[in-house]
Parts: sequence; C-alpha cells; structure tokens
Amino acid sequence: MQKVFRSQALKNLDEEFLLLEAGDIPELTLMYKDGWYGERTDDSRIALASSILDVLEGMGQETKGYNGNTLAQAINDRYDEDAGDSVLYLALDVLQESDFYNTMISGVMACLVDIEYDPIQKKVVGMPKAFWRGGTDRGCIEAPHLTKRGNYYYIMCAEGGTGYYHSVTMGRSENVWGPYEADPCNPIVTSVPENHNERADWNHLKPRYYNPESKLQKSGHASYVDLPNGETWLVHLTSRPFVPELRCTLGRETAIQRMKWTEDGWLRMENGGNMAQEFVEESKLPEYPVKKLPQRDEFDSEILGIGYYAPRIDPQTFIDLKARPGWIRLRGQESGCSLNKTSILARKLTSVQAAVTTKVDFTPLSYQHTAGLILYYDNMNFVYLYKYFSDTLNHSAISVMQVENGIKREFPEARTFVEDGQDIWMRLEIKGRKSYFKWSLDGDTYKEIGPCFDTTKFSDEYSEFGEFTGTFVGITCGDRMLHQHTADFDFFEYVADETADVK
Repeated sequence: MQKVFRSQALKNLDEEFLLLEAGDIPELTLMYKDGWYGERTDDSRIALASSILDVLEGMGQETKGYNGNTLAQAINDRYDEDAGDSVLYLALDVLQESDFYNTMISGVMACLVDIEYDPIQKKVVGMPKAFWRGGTDRGCIEAPHLTKRGNYYYIMCAEGGTGYYHSVTMGRSENVWGPYEADPCNPIVTSVPENHNERADWNHLKPRYYNPESKLQKSGHASYVDLPNGETWLVHLTSRPFVPELRCTLGRETAIQRMKWTEDGWLRMENGGNMAQEFVEESKLPEYPVKKLPQRDEFDSEILGIGYYAPRIDPQTFIDLKARPGWIRLRGQESGCSLNKTSILARKLTSVQAAVTTKVDFTPLSYQHTAGLILYYDNMNFVYLYKYFSDTLNHSAISVMQVENGIKREFPEARTFVEDGQDIWMRLEIKGRKSYFKWSLDGDTYKEIGPCFDTTKFSDEYSEFGEFTGTFVGITCGDRMLHQHTADFDFFEYVADETADVK
C-alpha cells in the first residue's frame, strides 16, 4: 500500500476534532443530550469516555489519573438538556479544570500530527500520531513544513501567533516519525528575539511584544529554498505597522532573508542573529525580469488581468468584458456588508501612498442600486464613494458611506446631485494615515467629497470581526433587489509609491 503523510498544526480544538473524526471515532462528536445522556447506558458512557482518554494518551497526553468511570461521571455532572456541545468538548472542559490544562496547552493545542493517507482507498487510515510540540514555549504552533535534506527530516513551523510574537522555528530527525530535536537557537527568524512562555495566551496578536528596534514586525510563517548556486533563501510573512497605533493596514507582507547552513546542519541567517532584516545582499543568480502589473487597466482585453480579487466568489460570475468593448461591466449583487455574493473587483493595497481612479457610467433606478469606488478591509469595515438614486433629491446623486466595525454611517452633507448619462470620474487618495475621495465630470478638475478617513483603521488590530485580509481598493456595483442591474467602468488606475515607508 502506498502511503503519504499529511502534517497538521493544531491551533484550536476545532482542528483537533477534525483529526479525531478522521481517526474513525465518530462517536466522539455525538451531541451531548442526544447521543450521550438520552441513548446510552452507564457502561457505554464509560466505554466512550475511556476511548477519549485512549486517543489523548495516544497523542502523548498525560491524563492525570482520570479513567473512563471518573471522566464519564464528570461529563454527566455537566448535563444540560439544551447543550449543543459534543462529548469531546465536555471531556476537555473537565480536563481543563485540573492540572491537565497546562499539559493540554503544550500538547494537544501545540503539536504536529501526522496522519497516514491511502491514495488508493482515498481515505485516512490509522490514528493520528503526535511527533512535535514546537521548538519554543511561544505557543500557537502552526504552518508546518516538512522537508528532507541529507540524512535529516526538517520540520519548520510558525510559533507565537501571527501577531507581534510571531517567529520561525525548526527541528530535525533522522526518522519522519521522530523524535525531533529542536534547533538550539530557536527561533531562527523573528522580530522579538527573547523567548517567553505564552502557550496559555490565546491572543495571537500580542501587541505587547512590539519591538521598536525592528522595522519588520510579525515575522514568521516561512519556507526556505536551496538554490543551485549554493545560496539558501527564506521567505516569510511580516507586517509594517503604523506607530504608535500598531495597526498594519497592508496586512501580511512578504519578506526575504539570506540564509546559510551550518556545518552541523542547522539553518541560520547569513549575517548572524535571528532578527528579520529589512535589507539583505542580492542574489548572484542572473536577473529574470518579471512583467509588472500595469498601473492602468483599460479593459481592452476580453480576459480579466491578473491581480484582481473578489471576496469569497469568482469574479467571472459578475463581470463582463465583452458587452461593451473597452469597458468592464459589473452586475450588481448584495451589499458590501454581505458575506454571500458581493460584486467587488479589487486590487490589494501595496503602499500607504497611492491614488486610485476610475470612470463609471451608471444609471440607478432605485435606492437599491449603487456603483462606485471602494476602500475595503472586510464586510464590516469599508468606505465607499458611490452613485445611487436619492429619494431625498428624487434624482441620481453621489455620496459617501462608511461601515466601521459593523456600524454604518452616511454623510448627508456629502450628497451631490448628478445627471444620468454623464460619466463620473472617481478617485481615492491614500496619503499615509489619511484617505479621502474626490470626483470629477471631466477627469481633470476634481472636488473632494465626504470626510477624511483614518487609514490605520483598515487593519487586523482595529477590526473586530475579520483578520488577515489586508486592505483592498476596487470598483463595485450593488443591486439589492433582482441582482441584474449593471454598471460600466472605463478603466481602473492604481498608482502607488512602493518606496514609501509606513510610519
């Protein structure tokens, strides 16, 4: 039988449940009142509790004296006829109240598990097996990369959470199943060199670990590559926050570090230390020019250019590049607050100094019809310059809307009468912490509209609902009735100063 291995980082209990389900123990996920209390005998409940303990012990967990009988009784004591928790949730809840809690945090919550997968049967076979609990006590271990180099299997992970305590750690073993030896210099790359025990802290952002000595923050989640010319490089996630707000508007960025292998087989930064470097010596490989994304897309092609995003859905479901040559047509769908189907075509914001411009041809027939230019972090955080049908004016108008952590705010003073059948140029200017909209009827003379917005709020740190998106700029069309009304955009221009610093 051919077998392959899948490495899985266990960040939370939900992932743990998935692994246990994959281990052919579906009973562990039975609903408490239906599957445990209402249908089972005492003996069967004891047997099920014992199987839970067996699984945890098989993953290397110390169960602190619990047996099937005592665990089953403790689960019984938590009976709630309205509970929707699984038996496994209840069991872990019991164990968390004992000294088992710290063990679970360092093990089940922070370990890597291999699961055998049979590609012939197309299913997981056998039980999960824990083989690595990380190279530090930073906690929140995830993103495992398993590679073979020489005689060793190397496990590379992220630890510390994807916030300000983020890091890259490594371990190695001559056997894929371990045991794995931790790199004595872990973490090998980070923004915070000192190690602290943070396994019990669930706040992955950990802003208290901001290091003013490092330009690159949140450095972790890495992959390395050995090049034919002998160079070794490592790419990793990083962020550049606005200070003192500590808000990363550009989200997760990518950094690169020059590395080297030591004589005893460990990976190190070439210049020494483990602090992520803002600048490194260039590679000696020959240059390979890569075509840059154009600043201005005239939509002359019938194929959408690369670099565009659409939240959660394929943009091909709502765009049309053929109906009007030289323009892109967007079919309106749900509001920008929706998590279902929104017609937002956007590019990733790559600099905090940028100007975004478009020209729109749009005739709204109802207040449910909107189209325009959007600065978008997620469905609960965006600002929007849009054309719509104003019931107050009984005519088409343009205005500005803000949604900030789910609270919608309109600006009646910004409402401006506009004629249908006349194209409107819209512009978003981002200048560091300040972002504001402008509009024009000729593409030459622009007027500001609406208030100035705080760019820093478009960040993981400020958002109360979503994370890890980074900020986007784009065009959008809404039709909250029949989802058939359309808007045409002549071009999309994104001009950014990629050398601009975040400060």
